[in-house]
Amino acid sequence: MLKRAFLALAIAGAATVPAFAHLDPVEHGSLAAGFSHPLFGLDHILAMVAVGLWAAMQGGRAIWIVPAAFAGTMGLGFVAAIMGMPLPFAEPVILASVIFIGIAIALALPVPTSTVAAAVGFFAFFHGHAHSGELGSAGAWQFAAGFALSTVVLHAVGLAAGFALNRLGGKWLPRAAGAATALGGLWLAMSA
Repeated sequence: MLKRAFLALAIAGAATVPAFAHLDPVEHGSLAAGFSHPLFGLDHILAMVAVGLWAAMQGGRAIWIVPAAFAGTMGLGFVAAIMGMPLPFAEPVILASVIFIGIAIALALPVPTSTVAAAVGFFAFFHGHAHSGELGSAGAWQFAAGFALSTVVLHAVGLAAGFALNRLGGKWLPRAAGAATALGGLWLAMSA
């Protein structure tokens, strides 16, 4: 049973490993450049997979509400950035999102789905705003569609990992994954 848990974690981790460098929107297109962007920041990967994991732990309607809250609010953050709205402390808040969501998963506190959605939505606004910094020569809407798609994929990886870990080890394996996420966020914060 422990072998299966480690296998599930390895598969989930391998699914989020970047397979290519930031793509040039001129050469590869704006959609591809946007899709690749979240895959090159470990902070983005950890946060987005953790959102799916937290949604899986919540179960029920949270399975779609929590990821949708993240993706939708992330889009609003991107639009705000495109419109020139400044947002101080974006990078520290993104790192805090990894730590906060990881701790929330590890503690498995009984929290209403609406509160979980609001929490991930708050952090998602900062993630979306930060994505605008990599826009470069890409078309804004195609770039946004690309990073939204990769976000949904990362949420799906988190959901799948959450369901697998829950099946393999009850509540303690997803909680351990949450703790590992929080530790990863702390490591990123200290190495920044």
